[in-house]
Amino acid sequence: MSGRADHTPLAPDAWLPALRTAQTAFADLLADADPGAVVPACAPWTVADLARHLANIHRWAAGMAAWIDGLDEDDTAGPHDPAALRDFYRDCATLLRSTLDHLGPDAPAYTLNGPGPAAFWHRRQLHETLVHVADLAAATGRPHPVTDPVLWADCVDEVITVMAPRQLRLARITAAAHPVAVHATDTGHHWVLDLTDPGARAVPATGRAPSVRKPSHDGEASGARELSNADEASSADEPSSARVPNPVAALVGPADRLALLLWRRTTPDDPGLTLTGDRDAALAALDRALVP
Repeated sequence: MSGRADHTPLAPDAWLPALRTAQTAFADLLADADPGAVVPACAPWTVADLARHLANIHRWAAGMAAWIDGLDEDDTAGPHDPAALRDFYRDCATLLRSTLDHLGPDAPAYTLNGPGPAAFWHRRQLHETLVHVADLAAATGRPHPVTDPVLWADCVDEVITVMAPRQLRLARITAAAHPVAVHATDTGHHWVLDLTDPGARAVPATGRAPSVRKPSHDGEASGARELSNADEASSADEPSSARVPNPVAALVGPADRLALLLWRRTTPDDPGLTLTGDRDAALAALDRALVP
């Protein structure tokens, strides 16, 4: 598939409606969940802790979008009564959506990268919610109710092009020795996770799989293969600044499994994922906090 003009798998004007879908899914799961159940990916958090966290993050993000100073970043505030907690989550979810809808996507906001458009929070809160729906589903033993692979591909894209580069730029993680290709089998999107240099330009999703360098016998990557004629034709249509270094390994699987791996909700041994090429280099690159 070819890259869209804005280079995001999900159209920006679809982020806010998708956020509503994810928030509704979270609220529906919460309605039947045991508040005291442990959330496996966030232990020792309980379901109640997770609900208070996401509710407060929604409220905080609404304030960031509206450029409100002195925001309370406490993500533990909120009621403990189960019924009141469900209402609290719904109220905070509604506050976020109504704030973003009122502001519009192009309104000036304060983002995780400084001043930027309010649309940043449409996407950031969509994926925050999407991942926490997965957490809540795991805690309740139910399948994730949001299965649209394009939403998950957009979640992968945000990690690779926004969150992970920010982690590296802020020195929260160390640089990786080699880049790794990431391929979503269900949407056809391809990325390169390149954390080799804090100043590297993050390249958005494309429809062309990058070359993978074959590892040599001593574990170091050898030279990249020659581009095929088809590769050259595709590459010629892209500006030179969009070209990326050849990765040494490829991580392949459905977009949801890729996203959950990047968010440390599953492991490279997930049966839905395949890792080819220099496995050690890939595992080393992935073994870091790609998100806050």
